[in-house]
Amino acid sequence: MCRYAMTSYKPHYSCFSCRKTFKRKLLVDINRDLAYAKEGEEQPFKCPQCGGIMISMGLDFKSPKKEDVRAWSHIESLYEVGITFHSCGCSGPGYIPRDKVALMAFLEEKRSVYIENLRFWLSNEGVKSKETYGSTSKTHSSYLRLLPKEFKTGTKRNPEIDAKQAVNYWTDKVSEIDTFIRKQQHV
Repeated sequence: MCRYAMTSYKPHYSCFSCRKTFKRKLLVDINRDLAYAKEGEEQPFKCPQCGGIMISMGLDFKSPKKEDVRAWSHIESLYEVGITFHSCGCSGPGYIPRDKVALMAFLEEKRSVYIENLRFWLSNEGVKSKETYGSTSKTHSSYLRLLPKEFKTGTKRNPEIDAKQAVNYWTDKVSEIDTFIRKQQHV
């Protein structure tokens, strides 16, 4: 059972410049009518100390001590590459690299998956027919599964995917992760 399903917990927000974490009040704690009207709407939260925008780190986030500058720098690096501590509470936030070496290995592994997907879609760029995608979906379901839902049309058994759109998607993902890797190498 999801531990966050039965109770509403206050979200954890962090300020990287002050190296502080706060739990934000829920709108339902302030005004029930307002909370239901704005449900799902994320409002920016300012740091009480410096006034900068705080970052939502997720309910599973445990902040390091304020004096631990290296740990805070690592947490900021994780955030910059899209790793936060959000989860439904069932299995936790997933793999979180513990240090820069683990983060680099994680990014390199992710990059290789992106390149493998890009190569697959480049080799299938001319494919258009339902019959071919039907056979592709059985033998290469992992490539289909990793694409966003909005890229898929047709039925589950006979998906239709514009391979050029998939190539553009994976090209952007490879470029994005290359930028993250270069940035981490210079930190």
